[in-house]
Amino acid sequence: MATHEFTIDDLRRILLEGAGAEEDVDLDGDILDVPFEALGYESLALLETGSRIEREYGITLDEDALGVAGTPRVLIAAVNLQFVSA
Repeated sequence: MATHEFTIDDLRRILLEGAGAEEDVDLDGDILDVPFEALGYESLALLETGSRIEREYGITLDEDALGVAGTPRVLIAAVNLQFVSA
């Protein structure tokens, strides 16, 4: 069974494709523990991000996953948990 690991690079790509990035935010830096709000991504942008992840990777995120995923590290872990339980 092939497995995939969702990485920070996957998340960066999806964030940029869906909502872009604010001019003063460096998504290439160490952002794993930076709150999404500080990165310029509000709830609507995170909903779009979640939808893109679900479509691209064929998973379903728990409806609370995006609400409690305050940082990229937490969201990445939630996505990877879906691969383990699939």
